[in-house]
Amino acid sequence: MYTPILATLGFIMSPDKKQTLLVYRNKRPEDQHLGKYNGLGGKMEPGEHVYDCLKREIFEEAGIVCKKAVLRGTINWTGFGPQGEDWFGFIYRVDSFSGEPRMSNEEGILEWHAVADLEKLPMWEGDRFFLPLIFDDDPRQFHGYMPYQGSKPLSWNYTRL
Repeated sequence: MYTPILATLGFIMSPDKKQTLLVYRNKRPEDQHLGKYNGLGGKMEPGEHVYDCLKREIFEEAGIVCKKAVLRGTINWTGFGPQGEDWFGFIYRVDSFSGEPRMSNEEGILEWHAVADLEKLPMWEGDRFFLPLIFDDDPRQFHGYMPYQGSKPLSWNYTRL
């Protein structure tokens, strides 16, 4: 039976749109994301819709309020990570926010990184496939499927609508 974990993943843009805020996951030894950079987000809770989940997670993790966010796409990750869970993620680009992002949270350090240099950072191997779709100028959403085995993506395919 397919019962994925529903989650949001947000990439917060700097005012000049050249950088994005990432968390460097370095605080919890048991974290399956340890040593990797990632966007901000997390699991959807009962009783909230997807955009409320994004806003709540961004506020909890960075201390900022989303003002404008664009749903860039969705990804179905099956067999993801060491426990092999199925995840379904709603991927957002946060184009404006209010407040000043904190410097760290319980998962790690928050840092601004140039969008043009993201491929140089340690991250999940599969992220390299969809990150360009988040930051490009194509207004169409992407909807992708990326099966994992352990910590490695097996394939990637997507459609833009």
